[in-house]
Amino acid sequence: MDTDCIDVLVVGAGVVGLAVARRLAQAGLDVVIAEREGGIGQGVSSRNSEVVHAGLYYAPGSLKARLCVAGREQLYAFCAERGVAARACGKLVVATREQDVAALAALAERGRANGVPGLQLLSGTDARALEPALACSAALWSPSSGIVDSHGLMLALLGDAQNAGAVLALKSSVVGARRDGDAWRVQVQAEGEEAELHTRWIVNAAGLDAQAVARAVDGFPAAAVPARHLARGHYFALSGTQNPFTHLIYPQPVDGGLGVHLTLDLAGQARFGPDVQWFESDAPGAALDYAVDPARAAGFETEIRRWWPALPAGALVPAYTGIRPKIAGPGEPAADFRIVGPAEHGVPGLVQLFGIESPGLTAAMAIGEVVRGMVASP
Repeated sequence: MDTDCIDVLVVGAGVVGLAVARRLAQAGLDVVIAEREGGIGQGVSSRNSEVVHAGLYYAPGSLKARLCVAGREQLYAFCAERGVAARACGKLVVATREQDVAALAALAERGRANGVPGLQLLSGTDARALEPALACSAALWSPSSGIVDSHGLMLALLGDAQNAGAVLALKSSVVGARRDGDAWRVQVQAEGEEAELHTRWIVNAAGLDAQAVARAVDGFPAAAVPARHLARGHYFALSGTQNPFTHLIYPQPVDGGLGVHLTLDLAGQARFGPDVQWFESDAPGAALDYAVDPARAAGFETEIRRWWPALPAGALVPAYTGIRPKIAGPGEPAADFRIVGPAEHGVPGLVQLFGIESPGLTAAMAIGEVVRGMVASP
């Protein structure tokens, strides 16, 4: 790596890190992206539902609400301009019992408060007119929800960033950083060798490793690093039977997630998930277990049959798992994104991103705008 002082080091080449790097590079800053893995988007960004969220679930005024709504519009426009596959196929959030209909109405009100367009409360009959295989008492229709090719999106973001001069360094782990005058000297391990990078700003967009990277920054207060809570989510695919659905189907939210839902890929194939399996792993950089537990299919079948009674027995096959980097643990209220710069934590030349889980994919480009506002130009 070049030891000349650059403007910004972005740590992490997931969808958020790439969106941040793109925005900063297009603003005329010299940007290097350091990614621990051998390719982009190997963590949270490649192990999710690929859903474009409308902004229903988040507290009005929160970062999640504001950046999801803004990011959705930016994402759809970007994908249309760059030829990235995306489709606003719409989503039905269903109430399968009469006593749950009031909660569905409250979710609709929250969505409207967040500026989500086109929301409609449907009767069970009207919902079945859209999806004849669906069983529910009522449903909330969200026409702006959709799906996106997350890998195509990341490649397009990287292409824009590189066209604006950003440099991607793969297999490069940030292991330390210390302040040197008005800049940082960052220790980076690249394939067993250590190098030093001189940068004015560090943006920590390391996802699952954000806490470990934060602790490696000399002078960053330990009390400002939030606890990391990990939630594994399993996904199962549909096999041996035809998918009867053309829209996303979601139950009402559960502790730690949005419930076992049906999402579609861009070819119309169905997959179900994720569930929530809490676990703890405090070892920085430790390999995480992404194995799918086939035994969890039975629980999935039970949940899915609440709104698709005709799901055939044995039709679910293991697909993949993902892990969410949460900063609120089991039983705690869901936490907002935490995007903090010098004004919040007092350390110059440093932006930290913690707890960037769903709707991080949808919000990625809007997050890039927020970080751009924090990073001072030379």
